[in-house]
Order: sequence, then C-alpha cells, then structure tokens
Amino acid sequence: MTGNTLTEQTEAAVSVKQMAYELFQAALFDGRLKSGQLVSQKDLVKLLHLSIGALRELLPRLEAEGLVTVVPQRGIQITAIDLPMIRDAFQMRAALEREATIHAVRNMPSMILEEQRNQHLEVLEALKKGATDDLLNLGQEVDSEFHDLLIRSTGNEIMILAYKINSIRIRLIKRERISLNEQLLPNTFADHLAIIDAIADRNEARAIAAMDTHISNARQRATEF
Repeated sequence: MTGNTLTEQTEAAVSVKQMAYELFQAALFDGRLKSGQLVSQKDLVKLLHLSIGALRELLPRLEAEGLVTVVPQRGIQITAIDLPMIRDAFQMRAALEREATIHAVRNMPSMILEEQRNQHLEVLEALKKGATDDLLNLGQEVDSEFHDLLIRSTGNEIMILAYKINSIRIRLIKRERISLNEQLLPNTFADHLAIIDAIADRNEARAIAAMDTHISNARQRATEF
C-alpha cells in the first residue's frame, strides 16, 4: 500500500466520522432527538442513516463530550437538560468567554467591533416594525456569531474546541428554554452592546463585568423555565 493510498483512506475514515457527528448534531438541533430520550442503537442507525459500524465508532466521542450515555441492556440516552447540566454548561461558557473578552479588549480591531455594533442596531431597528420569524432567526445568527467571533479571535485552538463542544449544550438549552423572541431579543442585544462598547473603550474591567452580567442573565432565564 502506497503512502498516498494510506493517507487517502485515513482522510476518508475521518470524513465519515465527522459526517456521522454532524448528522447526530443536526438531529439534536432539529428536535428529532430530544434531551433525556432513550433510543436503541437500531433506532439511532435508522434515524441518522448510518451503518452500525459508523454508529459504534461515533459513540465514544459522543460519550466523551457528554452528549450521550450508553446504558447497558437499555440503549443510548441523550443528555438531559437539567439544572446540573445547565449549571455546568454556563460555568464553562463563562470561563471561556471571560478570557475571550479580555483578549478582545487588548486585540480586537475597532472596525470589527463597529461592524458588530451596527449589526445589532440594525436588528433592533427592524424589530420596531414588528417581529417576524426571519428577523428572529437573523437575531439568533447575530447573537451566535458575536460569541463565536470572540472565541475565534483568541486563536487558541484548545479554547475553540472546548467552546464548540460546550456550545452544543448551550444551543440545546436555548432551543428548549430561552429561544430569542420579541421580548427577549432587545434585552439580549442590550447586553451585547454593553460588552461591545466596553471592549471598544478598551476598558477591561467593564467588559468583563458586562460579559458576566450577560451570561448570568442567560443562565437565570434558563433555570427559571
């Protein structure tokens, strides 16, 4: 076997594993798999259109990331959204985004901050004319992109990976408990604008405090449901 053939086979195997992982995420996010649900391997194979071999290769990663628990003789349990899970997910988020905020204060270009500020203001201005599904979806995209941008800008691959894994839990919490709506969006964006303005002013203490307040507000809404 040539080196190139071995490389191609390795890349193909990685691609299949990643595809299986993305299919699982998609099923979580569109509600075909629900938090706390217990499913059999047979049902999961059918749902995700995977081979049993591909599923068995996927399960260790999902277990390691805390997204499923394999229950012997019973099946596969999707992670439940309960108070301990919410507490842990938001604690991780706070740790990562606090560090990302400090990095942004010191390094994020003013032009990018101004772009973020304008995107938030444009959504808020459009909301005055009435909420639509498209506008709320756009608001959710702007919301997620702002947080993703802060983490990506650190350039720290370990932080970025940890954030990606934790963001799956956060996204599930948002979908079930704190989806952006006409009432929530203005408050969420006001939090974001306070963070953006503090970063733009290069005021580290105010930026950290604003991020802490934002995450605390989100956690409180999730636990009050």
